[in-house]
Amino acid sequence: MYRYTPYHRPSAAGKLIRCWRGLLWLMLLLLLSSCSTKNNTGRSRWWHAFNARYNTYYNGSLAFIDGAEEKENGNKDNFTEMIPLYTVGNKSSVDLGKANFDRAIEKAEKAIKLHSIKKRPEWKKSRRKNAKDVEWLSRREYNPFIWKAWLLMGKSQFQTGKFDEAAATFSYMSRLYATQPAINGIARAWLAKSYVELDWLYDAEDVITKMKRDTMHYRARADWDYTLADFHIRSKQYAEAVPYLEKVIKHEKRRKQKAREWYLMGQLQAELGNRTEAYKAFGHVVRLNPPYQLEFNARIAQTEVMAGQRSKQMIRKLKRMAASDKNLEYLDQVYYAIGNIHLLQKDTVQAIAAYEKGNEKATRSGIEKGVLLLHLGNLYWQMEKYSDAKRCYGEAIGLLDKERPDYEELDHRSKVLDELVPHTEAVHLQDSLQQLAAMNEADRNKAIDRVIEALIKKEKEEKRKQQEAEAEQQLQKQGAVGNRTNQRQNTTQTQNQQKDNKGGGFYFYNPMTVNQGKTAFQQQWGKRENVDDWQRSNRTVVNLASPSDEQQADSELAAADSTAIADSIDAPKPDKEQAEADSAANDPHKREYYLAQIPFTEEQKAASDDIIKEGLFNAGVIFKDKLDNLRLSEKTLLRLTGQYADYAKNDEAWYHLFLLYSRLGMKEKAADCLLQLQSTYPESQWTLLLSNPYFEENARFGVQIEDSIYTATYQAFKDNRFDEVMANVKLSEERFPMGANRPKFVFVEGLSLLNQGEVDSALVRMKMVVEKYPDNEVSPIAGMIVKGVQEGRTIHGGKFDIGDIWSRRSVQTASADSASTDTLSVERNTNYIFLLAYQPDSVNANQLLYEMAKYNFTNFMVRNFEIATDYDGGIARMLISGFLSYDEALQYARKLHADAGIQELLRACRRVIISEANLKLLGTRYSYNDYELFFEEQLAPIQITDEQLLTIPATIEQRDPEEEASEEGEEEGNDGNESIGGNQDAPIEDGFDFDEDFYR
Repeated sequence: MYRYTPYHRPSAAGKLIRCWRGLLWLMLLLLLSSCSTKNNTGRSRWWHAFNARYNTYYNGSLAFIDGAEEKENGNKDNFTEMIPLYTVGNKSSVDLGKANFDRAIEKAEKAIKLHSIKKRPEWKKSRRKNAKDVEWLSRREYNPFIWKAWLLMGKSQFQTGKFDEAAATFSYMSRLYATQPAINGIARAWLAKSYVELDWLYDAEDVITKMKRDTMHYRARADWDYTLADFHIRSKQYAEAVPYLEKVIKHEKRRKQKAREWYLMGQLQAELGNRTEAYKAFGHVVRLNPPYQLEFNARIAQTEVMAGQRSKQMIRKLKRMAASDKNLEYLDQVYYAIGNIHLLQKDTVQAIAAYEKGNEKATRSGIEKGVLLLHLGNLYWQMEKYSDAKRCYGEAIGLLDKERPDYEELDHRSKVLDELVPHTEAVHLQDSLQQLAAMNEADRNKAIDRVIEALIKKEKEEKRKQQEAEAEQQLQKQGAVGNRTNQRQNTTQTQNQQKDNKGGGFYFYNPMTVNQGKTAFQQQWGKRENVDDWQRSNRTVVNLASPSDEQQADSELAAADSTAIADSIDAPKPDKEQAEADSAANDPHKREYYLAQIPFTEEQKAASDDIIKEGLFNAGVIFKDKLDNLRLSEKTLLRLTGQYADYAKNDEAWYHLFLLYSRLGMKEKAADCLLQLQSTYPESQWTLLLSNPYFEENARFGVQIEDSIYTATYQAFKDNRFDEVMANVKLSEERFPMGANRPKFVFVEGLSLLNQGEVDSALVRMKMVVEKYPDNEVSPIAGMIVKGVQEGRTIHGGKFDIGDIWSRRSVQTASADSASTDTLSVERNTNYIFLLAYQPDSVNANQLLYEMAKYNFTNFMVRNFEIATDYDGGIARMLISGFLSYDEALQYARKLHADAGIQELLRACRRVIISEANLKLLGTRYSYNDYELFFEEQLAPIQITDEQLLTIPATIEQRDPEEEASEEGEEEGNDGNESIGGNQDAPIEDGFDFDEDFYR
């Protein structure tokens, strides 16, 4: 049922209200139009400052605060070395808070885009301009608040580890606010800070020096204190860093960060030798009640800095810490500190015992354990206990960061010991077995029984620990234990995984089983690199065996297998006694297990001697050439030549002794070695080498002479002077038969023969290169030539330049009948890359990276191009990605070419526009010269659009209207406020200073 509502005529008052509403809306629209960024008035400046602050900037500042808190709470410092002033200096903390910082960057960019005022105001006053007026009119930014958006964006980039982008932001900001000392000073402080984190200390020092010449604004002093402290710490100028770090601690408002800074202060004072001051600084850390890991490390550091004065007291304190259940997770650090104190007291035995106990008690496989093992390995290295050093280095290398300054030395030592220790252990084992063989039966059995008793004792201890772990695990499942049980369970389970030598569990969880497997592998195959086709002694592309040889080998192998199978079928089955004997021979708890390994017969003794000979020879050479331990090398080689005169390589051993004595300046002993060679091994290559009248000259200048001869030979080959090539190759064979360039001489000789039509002789030379020098750079090329002939291809002569990196490719071009589809694409509407390629050291890579990042940032505000660097076959490359088509990449290249300021830096670079698909083929199937020819023929003629594509965003984000309204607010809703008119330039700290300034 409808209700009838009579029509009411509007009253005069209603008409008046409607009229006023219309006028108000009209005034509001006129006001908003007058507040455009194209207008520069007091009202427009106030309006855009107000909206920038309370809309976009406010949301960005909250995101920054959330990101900073996430980074601070999740940060894990490495207390085994000096911690960084900023948590972003830890590699593991770089990505913490990234999503929030990215949001802050987005909001800052939006605030700048929407509210930046570049237009200069009109001067309407009749009075003469003073200095303040001139400064005001010469500004490049007139929104009084927008500098905070720039600062927020730079800080967020800094906190995400994008220090190059942060440096570009602060560099631009310092130029934008060059006339405003406070803002300029803050921007330059953060610019220097970004340079410091990039490790561009020279650039940072340049900014600092220029700033010191100017008057530093008081509002920028706090930022400069942080910057100068960071700069001096990274420059290792610790004495200069201390006063600035003291100021930083006074400025700091966050408790956790202040505790970190006090810890850093303690480290600086310890480095300077101020142990009392260091002890006090670490005490400040404890009093601030920081997270337990920081407090624990501060207490550990206190014991270490006072160890020289109160060593016994500090050791007792550390032992009390070790007994606390609270520190079960940190026992490796406790015993590491105890070992350091013993080492400071020059008690190496106790230091090693403490380090070993720390390694045993460690429950974490982190950097702390890695540092402990590194120091323990260094002690064993100094004591020449290379087997123990190998064990420590081998585990430490997987726990430490590759960017450590001592990592390269650790890696070198580990590789050398991996090569040395199998030989020294083989010699030690065979010596021990031969000593057992020489004993009487009673003494021999006693020695074996001692080994068996030690093994049983070890297994009982491990079984006890395993049972404890299982019991505690069961209790944990029943919910009957607390934190202590959980910690003890983790400890015992980890130790059980590390020590259990019994069956069960994943193979690689048992180090003893893994080591046994490695030993068995090396006994069968020798020391092999972890590479593909490791079984092959020659991994070149060439199969030098003929098909008939392969068939014969296969048939012989099949015949051998058939014989073995027949023998196994015909063999009598073992009886019960034989089975028991075999079982005892494989049981390490039985004497028979050890007796089976002892060389009693002459054949077994001879086999044992052969192992000793090889071990002594290889160990002696490694001691001399790779460890530079001439004393041990002399001892080892003299034992070899004296005890085993029948060894086949004794001539080479005498040669190494000659070189050893020559290095030591013992000319008489060196002469004796040469006489020994000439009398015993007159035809040896080593005798001929040392008897060469040019030997001394070659030893001093041989590298330079051989290089010059090869350079002349290669030039003669390119000029078709083949007689000169042959003469120089012969000279190389006579004077430098084992020279570094010998394979290249043979290779060039083969090419010369090929150009003269002597194909068979050329192939002989190529096969020689492949067989004798498989690891040389020319071996793959020689292999391709031989392989082509084996496949029936016709071979022709030709020229090429070995040194031309732009013509190189790693994959041989397919033949005409190949079905390969790896061809270059002419697709233009796909992702493209602008590539700068240059020879290493021809360009300042750091400067190029900075300039390109700055160029991209300052020229393309709506696009974010990614920059990456890599190395490809001797070519350094910088790849700039983010182009959606060929047209965009070409427009970028043209714009870059037109920038005169960057052209000098790019002079040595080769510029390449290439699609992502074609990039995969560059340097492999196609050389850079090949691609350049393709580009000129296929892509360069294409006409591209005149539209400025790089001013269009790569993606346009569709925002939900409700979300947009909630975040930005409705500008129309601020009716009436704009009439205030306000101050045309609010001071830089006017209004709320959101807490992102809290995070310096």
